[in-house]
Amino acid sequence: MGSRQIVTQLLMIIGPKICSITAGILYRFLYFKSHPVAVSQKSAMVFSPHQDDETLGCGGMIALKRSLGVPVEVVFLTDGQYGRPEWITPETIIEIRQQEAVNALAILGVAISETHFVNQIDGSLQDLPHSQRQYVINQLVQRLQSFTPGEVYVPHSKDIHGDHEATYKLVQEAIAVSGIQTELLEYPIWMLWQDPIFFDLKFKDMANAYRLAIDSVKDRKKQAIESYTSQTSSLPTGFLNRFFLPYEIFFKN
Repeated sequence: MGSRQIVTQLLMIIGPKICSITAGILYRFLYFKSHPVAVSQKSAMVFSPHQDDETLGCGGMIALKRSLGVPVEVVFLTDGQYGRPEWITPETIIEIRQQEAVNALAILGVAISETHFVNQIDGSLQDLPHSQRQYVINQLVQRLQSFTPGEVYVPHSKDIHGDHEATYKLVQEAIAVSGIQTELLEYPIWMLWQDPIFFDLKFKDMANAYRLAIDSVKDRKKQAIESYTSQTSSLPTGFLNRFFLPYEIFFKN
């Protein structure tokens, strides 16, 4: 069982209604407490643990930048093999998810030549052996040095998902090794969808929250999310709905 399935099952046990209410309250709080920010002209590299995280967390930002002609590249760290509904066979899920990613990013304006797959095993990032971890970091360093993005987007460091939190750490280390100067922004996926007793975001973290209006590209983001047909059918409706809002939340260190 993959990390996403474990998280989803835990949330189902906790209670989707509680999670939905909590997420709604936290998102409203973040909306009023976050700092409004306009999309920048800086090139961006988005690191996504699985095929769909980039669109859920950053789809609006990606579409806005691409509409302005700003370069954006996306790097997927895992093969997503355990995000598999029953109607898809194990032999085809990786190919299906990669094609869904290509389709979603095309909607957002990212070409296949700017889309990269590192293809680590889904659910493995937090437990990589040292040699494999260094291999992944070297792959990320090469991408960073080749593209030299002005902004880097990663899942939040407290996103209560093994692959997501590991992605943050791997990218953070890769940036340090690469020697490039860039701005690191964190996007929440699972972090705000949880019971309050598990919530680990501090008020000082809230002070570093930024709100990007995506009204003009909201429909494109929704279309891109819906192109992930292998994933959307298994995700809670309340969980998905907050990614259809006319703004996205990011955290800066």
